[in-house]
Amino acid sequence: MVSVLLVEDEALIRLMIADMLVELGHKVAGEAGDLQTGLTLASAAVIDVAILDVRLGPDSSEAIADVLRTRNIPFVFATGYGADGVPASYRERPALCKPFQAEELDRCLRALRG
Repeated sequence: MVSVLLVEDEALIRLMIADMLVELGHKVAGEAGDLQTGLTLASAAVIDVAILDVRLGPDSSEAIADVLRTRNIPFVFATGYGADGVPASYRERPALCKPFQAEELDRCLRALRG
């Protein structure tokens, strides 16, 4: 079981991804719909991996990615904008293109865990 931080500003999408994670046998360790909550959870939560929506309303999740990188926690960006939507400093990181299926999410989480 993988413990996942889920950062997504659209509540319905966040719920859908959380359901996928549970169906795949993982634990949602924390959920955030905005930058500040995401930063708080990224700084302190006990997690194995994170899924970050690139855009959180008017904000970018890049600051959350910075915290996770400092903590050596693997993460994936989820975006509807394709690879161009990922912040330039993180283009080498994996990205899930929304909408995605549970199978894609599972493959991505397995790759993150190595």
